Amino acid sequence: MSALVAERTNRPEVIDLSGRIYASQSDEIEFMQKWLQDRGEPIPDPMAHHTMHTSLKMAGMATPEQMKKLATTQGIKFDRLFLQLMITHHEGAITMVEELLEKSGSAYDPVLFEFTSDINNEQKAEIKRMLELMASIDDDPRAGLSSGFNDAGQASLNLELIASRPKPPGFFDPANPSGLPPQRLTEYAEEEEAEKADKANAAALEDTLDGEKHEDDEDKRWPLLGFANTDMAFADDVLVVGNYHGFNIYRLTPDGEPQHVTSVVCPGGQGDLSIVGDLLLMSVEETRGRLDCGLEGISDKVSTERFRGLRILDISDLARPVQVGAVQTCRGSHTHTVVSVLEDAGRIMVYNSGIRSIREEEELEGCVDDTPGDNRTALFRIDVIEIPVDRPAEARIVASPTIFADPETGRPAGLWRGGDHGDETQETERTDHCHDITIFPEHGIAAGACSGNGILFDISDPLRPRRLDEVTDEGFAYWHSATFNNDGNKVIFTDEWGGGMRPRCRAHDPLEWGANAIYDIVDGKLKFRAHYKMPAPQLHVENCVAHNGSIVPVPGRDIFVQAWYQGGISMIDFTNSANPTEIAYFDRGPIDAEDLILGGFWSSYYYNGKIYATEIARGLDVFSLLPSEHVTESEIAAARLADIGNVFNPQHQQRATWPSAPTVALSYLEQLDRTGALPEATIDKIRAELVRSVSILEDEDVDPGHADRLEELASVLAEENNYDSLDKKNSMALAKTLKDIAAKLR
Repeated sequence: MSALVAERTNRPEVIDLSGRIYASQSDEIEFMQKWLQDRGEPIPDPMAHHTMHTSLKMAGMATPEQMKKLATTQGIKFDRLFLQLMITHHEGAITMVEELLEKSGSAYDPVLFEFTSDINNEQKAEIKRMLELMASIDDDPRAGLSSGFNDAGQASLNLELIASRPKPPGFFDPANPSGLPPQRLTEYAEEEEAEKADKANAAALEDTLDGEKHEDDEDKRWPLLGFANTDMAFADDVLVVGNYHGFNIYRLTPDGEPQHVTSVVCPGGQGDLSIVGDLLLMSVEETRGRLDCGLEGISDKVSTERFRGLRILDISDLARPVQVGAVQTCRGSHTHTVVSVLEDAGRIMVYNSGIRSIREEEELEGCVDDTPGDNRTALFRIDVIEIPVDRPAEARIVASPTIFADPETGRPAGLWRGGDHGDETQETERTDHCHDITIFPEHGIAAGACSGNGILFDISDPLRPRRLDEVTDEGFAYWHSATFNNDGNKVIFTDEWGGGMRPRCRAHDPLEWGANAIYDIVDGKLKFRAHYKMPAPQLHVENCVAHNGSIVPVPGRDIFVQAWYQGGISMIDFTNSANPTEIAYFDRGPIDAEDLILGGFWSSYYYNGKIYATEIARGLDVFSLLPSEHVTESEIAAARLADIGNVFNPQHQQRATWPSAPTVALSYLEQLDRTGALPEATIDKIRAELVRSVSILEDEDVDPGHADRLEELASVLAEENNYDSLDKKNSMALAKTLKDIAAKLR
């Protein structure tokens, strides 16, 4: 690859890089040839890739097709592809070193061990330089933003940050608010103390520092790094923000800004939340979780004080939440889904998803481990929990269906068994749990993001969810979450490659890995249409992958706003599911320039006209969507009018509806104008009449003549025949809205 550089780019940094790589690899080849020669081993041709005892992919070698493509590019396109392939090549070298050192006896040769250690360190340093170089030549404003905890660089498109709330006291470590690694704190402490020692000329102080400080400080600070902000739930003007340390309750002002009400310290995991009436449901999964919410954790292998499951709290008094129920489960509760609220029966039905280790049966009866052949295992199931609204202390598991079972044999492990899908594919986790199950109650269906599969369920009988279809994806590592469009005929699945803690949006990372997969639902089957991945390259110190999001309820369109950890927030239009397009974003630079500090946006959700986003390390942000060539002021105003029942629980997706208002009609009209579905003269006539309607309705007046004109225009829409399927749908919606407005004016 380096031989191609001179004739295809004039960028000094790339030319210098290729020269440095060529020189270092020549030295490495010379060393390896001599090492083999000294031991009487055969010396292979360095260019004979077929002699490698590994695949080209694992070795990081470019394929013939990639080399051919590289040879046909020039300028910035060459620079990007060269760097992408070279980074992969260097990562392959690191992988080969790691595999070598895993072999018995490989570290006994001091010369070879020193050589491999040098390769590992040099390759990592070179990768860092190449990633920074790639970011510097990318024209996306999000690439290469400056780092900082409170002063990181920012980039935005069509989103305005209107409010930021830091974490409340008690939900961050005052001595280490950004979550720096303990060794960095030790280094800073050493520097500060050394300065003090110099000033005071106290040599004894340095002896104390060397002998006593380091281990104690690390032990004290490290457990306090579990203060990550997580998911959210909304009801009326209440927002509850989850955290590994508990949760925080906010009141939303009429302008949508959060005002802190109270904090509840209750450690036990990421703490996913749902609000149902006066009840707050909270997922608890970690073995340190306690029934009493205590901070001391539990060290015993078996304990009656441990709590892993669904915690139920009464929040009728927001300032004083009270625990009123607790349902213990075998694998804890990572996430949960409010399936239904049976008001007549006074019951709440909940799906619980546990993903952690199985408890000891001595601690919780019925928790059977993964012994092969034992179909009683707690794996391959979800829990169905019933909560009596008036007696939440009596909440219990009423069913644990094996939703992945083979329909013919009944074997619980009936879906993806784990592993890759062949050459050049992803390692996908085994399907033995669902991370998220999102329901669409109007259609009686659910979409499960279930570790190794994406699944469409029929939940008409909530106790016995039935699989309608299941899919795999060669680029998915871990099926994480699912979101329907507002019509319930599309679903977006996300892949949390790297578990959210790794940099997976670097310039050379595949765009199909750690991405979204968009499916249409056709006759009860999932039909793949496209992948989408946030396009801006991120640095090696930024954890980034697809994570939680929600629909933005613009009538007639499918718009999705989504968190990408330190990749920021990305909003896409997937109305054409085969061609998702980014229309807005917001991003900050990394928390730290040296180390990857877990941070960025965990979730971003649209609620009552604003976008709320939990920032893992920093706090809570609120955004407004701005008018642009992608979304008009009328479309934004129409979204604010959407009715979703004044409740938002992330995995319970209510279908939005809109009033018959001029703003909503203008939204449909502007979409028809955008696609050219109507003559310009017709567009102008309808717009003028709708603008007139606004003033009449605001005055609470009537105007039969104006109503007649609106009905005539509705008839014109029905006569037009220059429609595709989407235009026809929007035209019919516009015609109905015009007729409804006309009825109000009579």
